[in-house]
Amino acid sequence: MQLLDGKLVSKSVKDSLAASVENHLRGGGKTPHLAAILVGDNGASQTYVASKVKACEEVGFRSTLLQLPGDLPEAVLLHRIEAFNQDPEVDGILVQLPLPAHISEHKVIETIRVEKDVDGFHPESMGRMALGLPSFLPATPYGILLLMEHYQIQTKGRHAVVIGRSHIVGRPMSILLSRNDYPGNCSVTLCHSHTLHLPAICLQADIIIAALGQPGFLRSDMVKEGAVVVDVGITRVPDANRKAGFAIRGDVDFESVAPRCSYITPVPGGVGPMTIAALLKNTWYSCTHKKT
Repeated sequence: MQLLDGKLVSKSVKDSLAASVENHLRGGGKTPHLAAILVGDNGASQTYVASKVKACEEVGFRSTLLQLPGDLPEAVLLHRIEAFNQDPEVDGILVQLPLPAHISEHKVIETIRVEKDVDGFHPESMGRMALGLPSFLPATPYGILLLMEHYQIQTKGRHAVVIGRSHIVGRPMSILLSRNDYPGNCSVTLCHSHTLHLPAICLQADIIIAALGQPGFLRSDMVKEGAVVVDVGITRVPDANRKAGFAIRGDVDFESVAPRCSYITPVPGGVGPMTIAALLKNTWYSCTHKKT
């Protein structure tokens, strides 16, 4: 069993980006600029956004963090997004999810200009991805592809099972793994909470992407020997023995599943850092491929 080390690979991606940014600035290019919006005081969201801002600093990007109250009217948030849309210095815009219940996630995503949609959630980005056209890829699936590419995971002809059908991870992941590309060319089964005989389906998989948000869901009796397992889950579970009062757990029961795998991601330290690395790559692309 070998770990798919997201910390290691994300560092490699960031080191490469930092060198590219330095050369870009020496040549008179503009500093890539990511604008992040955080609505409310969700602790996990604050942690995620802080990590993204720190990563921008590490590679030489400029970042703007706009923190807004949780009771902010939807119209005000949309106005703030539009201001970033109009700002030529801003290359990428991300609005940290989830949003308060009174704000429409779809309306927010559709308000972000597609050429600044570095999270890859805009309907046009999704459509172009599905058609195999150039587009921003959703950051988490893109990060998983970068991780697979680094470790040279064989995907052609393999059976991939994706558990979870969200537009953030599961559905785009299923599309990307089925594309005529590398990593890709898989036969993909997309599963969800209503899938019958899910354990039996998982046992057929060469690659399993677990992205349903249920800690410890994937057990050893659902994984065949030699499978590649990617754990996207990251849930705070109460733990009185820890100083923070909680532990981070993935969707995979790591202790029982890992011995059966050829490769597996840890939680934390697997997919999370790669999501940020992919977000940075999308922002860099936006900065250096401006439409004229």
